Amino acid sequence: MHIPDGYLSPETCAVLYAAAAPFWVVALRRIKRLLNTRMVPLLSVFAAFSFVIMMFNIPLPGGTTGHAIGVGIAAVVLGPWGSMLAISVALLIQALFFGDGGITAFGANSFNMAIVGSLVATAVYRVVGRGAEITATRRVAAAGLAGYAAINAAAFLASIEFGIQPLLFHDASGAPLYAPYPLAIAIPAMMIGHLTIAGIAELIAAGGVVAYLQRSNPSLLKFTAPDAPELDSTRVRTPRSMRPLWIGLAALMILTPLGLLAAGTAWGEWSANDLADPAAREHITTVSQGQAPPSAPPEGLARLSEIWTAPIPDYAPAFLSSPAVGYVLSAMFGSGLVILVTTFVGWLFGRRREKLTTTTPIE
Repeated sequence: MHIPDGYLSPETCAVLYAAAAPFWVVALRRIKRLLNTRMVPLLSVFAAFSFVIMMFNIPLPGGTTGHAIGVGIAAVVLGPWGSMLAISVALLIQALFFGDGGITAFGANSFNMAIVGSLVATAVYRVVGRGAEITATRRVAAAGLAGYAAINAAAFLASIEFGIQPLLFHDASGAPLYAPYPLAIAIPAMMIGHLTIAGIAELIAAGGVVAYLQRSNPSLLKFTAPDAPELDSTRVRTPRSMRPLWIGLAALMILTPLGLLAAGTAWGEWSANDLADPAAREHITTVSQGQAPPSAPPEGLARLSEIWTAPIPDYAPAFLSSPAVGYVLSAMFGSGLVILVTTFVGWLFGRRREKLTTTTPIE
């Protein structure tokens, strides 16, 4: 679901950057008001969780791969605005350092997964879980359904963005300039795998983490459930620190090589070289309803695909011969960068707040 550079026209990328920008601004303002809470460390841990969980590739029907996003649980704990920032930071680090998603398409990927995904997850969670106790089983079901709906909404938007490219952007002969497949192929190719496998993975991740938090630290679930009855202190354990969340994140990093077991590439994430390689073209044809891609990589796709070269493409450091070790180190390095970025944002806005407080006269 990470749209690479070259699959969307510059015009499409610009529109989606413009669509995402107001949400980023509002999200930063909302988070700024919450800096005196535990929001910043929570933002860090769930942004890193999103980064790591997207490294767990899973096989999808037809021979492609997909992954969960972590947007369901992020929206449940952080709310829609915190979730937007957390997922966006994870996507930014993936694009800049690992080539997972494009720089030109960062606005599109953030709009699909971080923004729309967070809004959909929040809406579903609040509707399904409305009025239920924080520790109720219905909250677990609500979180799972929220994650399932969110990832499929994001996938559907990506399929639309892919599918309109050959209709709107082609040369004089009608050959596509960017993503080569129309809506009739892009929508089912994206949605079948997400409705069946990737969506279930997101459902399990969101529901599973909520079930864990219900037992270990239910107070973390109260922020997005103002309609829930007050927690009964006689029935709920004393909230723990965030240490278990950090330990869980570390465990996921160690397990990331499992994501290498899934063979194949996610639909719509082929490189220009793949589109020119006979063996890869045969696979692309198979997973695209038997329709072969253009005989040569589309002109615009080939040009934009070279706009940025990630220093650690495909989470594979060049100085390591072991893919598994490289994957783990990439998970650690990327998560560290995600945590640094979110912490810096918190520090920056906290510092600005302190300056305003100290310079504003008391009337």
